[in-house]
Amino acid sequence: MTCTHLPDLDNAPFGVLRLPRGILVGAGQLRALPHIVRDFGTSVLICTDPRLAASDELRALVTTLEEQGLEVAVFGDTEAELPVPGIMNCVEAVRGRRIDAVIGFGGGSCMDMAKVVAVLLAHGGTPSDYYGEFAVPGPVLPVIAVPTTAGTGSEATAIAVVSDPALGMKTGISSPHIIPAAAVCDPTLTLTCPPALTAATGADAFVHLVESYTAVARPGTPELARERVFIGRNPLTDTLAIEGVRLVGRSLVRAYREPGDESARGDMMLAALYGGMALSNAGTAAAHAIQYPVGTLTHTPHGVGVGLLLPYVLRHNFPAIRPQLARIAEALGADVRGLAVEDAARAGVEAVDRILAEIGIPATLAELGVREDDLGLIAERARNSRRLIDNNPVPLGLEGLTAITRAAFAGDRAFRA
Repeated sequence: MTCTHLPDLDNAPFGVLRLPRGILVGAGQLRALPHIVRDFGTSVLICTDPRLAASDELRALVTTLEEQGLEVAVFGDTEAELPVPGIMNCVEAVRGRRIDAVIGFGGGSCMDMAKVVAVLLAHGGTPSDYYGEFAVPGPVLPVIAVPTTAGTGSEATAIAVVSDPALGMKTGISSPHIIPAAAVCDPTLTLTCPPALTAATGADAFVHLVESYTAVARPGTPELARERVFIGRNPLTDTLAIEGVRLVGRSLVRAYREPGDESARGDMMLAALYGGMALSNAGTAAAHAIQYPVGTLTHTPHGVGVGLLLPYVLRHNFPAIRPQLARIAEALGADVRGLAVEDAARAGVEAVDRILAEIGIPATLAELGVREDDLGLIAERARNSRRLIDNNPVPLGLEGLTAITRAAFAGDRAFRA
């Protein structure tokens, strides 16, 4: 017998949230880490970078873990942008050693290193075996993410981004299996971040939130969450994203200008976490797709690149996202009372512009060292990030990517009709 009361799937609310099993947020929560590690075993690998490997914070953390009877190995050579050879060096360094869990202690590259190493220790092979979506065949070693910057949101994502010299570009591993088992977000770890790092990581978090909130909306079919890691904007991620935008509007410029402002640092740690939750499920779009080749060409920080590109992407997508941009205007404190949606949306984009300018994000690709002759190559390579292009709220082919790239080079901030 056929049921006559099936729901209308095209109009029913639909959302996806894949998250860490445990999240701790707050000043001093790093002290809880030994108890979390013991839930997974007695031997742990810490992946961090050379600066943090020599820090008092890491030495104190290792001592605390060892005092709890835990065996600790430290790999302190994680490189920015996570090149594949460095990942394999880490795996070789612990080959034959028992590892029960992997801690990523640092920024996005350190946390992504922990994720990829957890995959390779569980399943073998090389990172390229797992590029794309859903290529990780099963559970990996538990990952515990401890961010020391407020930006990437990697502590809550199903994504690890690596630099592959064989491809000449960044690429990603996307799988629910690599979501950290636990995240410990202690904003006191960010108090020593200098203004330039605060700006780059804060811009990254801001772009995650805005692109997730303005991503394409897909029909909520029963197959969607199994077909895509990035499903597009939905009510669950929208709630996180717009609250994160509000926190950025309240605190990013303060954290940049007053590095010791603990309240602003706390807001930005939470905003970055919300950005990770949102992007891991809704996904990012054109600003990230274009930044990958820009970053490869200019060797500039990821957050600076996506922050620079966001105003141009929003203007290109403007006709399709005006209601969302009007909400962003409100969240950023713009007075939009009585304005038509289009005018409120413009105010939203201009509010984004102001925040990025106030933290020193460059205004044009030319300022990063991009040459006009590079623009065609950038647009062509951006097409390779198919999952990001498909997530853009308006269809993007080579012509659209070229238009955004040329506008960002020239500083053309005209709105699309």
